[in-house]
Amino acid sequence: MATPSKQYKAIGEDLWKSRTEKVNAELFALTYGALVVQLIQDYEDYGEVNKQLEKMGYNIGTRLIEDFLARSSVGRCSDFREVGEVVAKVGFKSFLNITPTVTHPPPTSRPTSVQRQTSVPNSSFTLTLDENPLAEFVELPEEALEGGLWFSNVLCGVLRGALEMVQMQVQVEFLSDVLRGDETTELRVTLLKYLEEEVPMGDE
Repeated sequence: MATPSKQYKAIGEDLWKSRTEKVNAELFALTYGALVVQLIQDYEDYGEVNKQLEKMGYNIGTRLIEDFLARSSVGRCSDFREVGEVVAKVGFKSFLNITPTVTHPPPTSRPTSVQRQTSVPNSSFTLTLDENPLAEFVELPEEALEGGLWFSNVLCGVLRGALEMVQMQVQVEFLSDVLRGDETTELRVTLLKYLEEEVPMGDE
C-alpha cells in the first residue's frame, strides 16, 4: 500500500500531465518579471511592492483553490503536517510543475487537549524550492537587494489565500531566496488558527 506522501506525489504528477491549458514557462516568467518591474516603478518602495505582490497572490489563491479541489479530489487533511505534503506534492506540482521539499519542525512536547484542537505544536512547515519558475532569467539589482525585495512574494499570497478558503488562517513568509544570494529559496507556512465555518445569515 502506497504511503500518503507517495499517493500525493502521484496525484500531483497526474494533474500536471492532464492539465491542457499550460502556459509556456518562459512567457510566464517574463510576464511576471514585467509585472514586478511595473510595481517597482509605480510604488518606488520595495516594502510596498512586497505587500502588493502578496495581495495579488492572495486574490489568485482564493480562486485557484476551487480548481484545485475540483480536479484533485483531495479530502480534508488530518493535521497541518499533512497540509504541507498536499501543498508541496499536489499543489505546486499541478500548477507550476515543481515539487518543493517539505520539512516539519521536530515535536517539542506532548500537546495539551487545547493545543491539539488548534494544532499549535509543530504548526508550521518549510518549503524549499530547488527551482523557481518565477525567477528564471532574473538578477536583482543591488538597490532591490538593499531595499528588501522578495521577488516571488506572490507565492506567499497564493498560499495564504488558498488555505484561508479551506478554513486555515496562515502566515507565509520567505526565509531565504537564491536571488538575494542565499544558498536556498525557502518559504515558511505557519498556522495561526483554524477558522470557523461561516453560517449564512438566517441559517443559524
